[in-house]
Amino acid sequence: MMADRKDKPDNSSMAMDEKEMQALGKEMEELETNDELKKKGRRPDPVQHEEKADEK
Repeated sequence: MMADRKDKPDNSSMAMDEKEMQALGKEMEELETNDELKKKGRRPDPVQHEEKADEK
């Protein structure tokens, strides 16, 4: 779906409009959580950023 896109959004977001945002939300709802992946013996994606106590 995203690969078919010919125009790049002005704001560099993942979704160009509300309809596409809703579709992405539905896709994300179906993704397995880290705990579900671990139970299946799979490794979840690494943490990209951990907030430190002094950053809050």
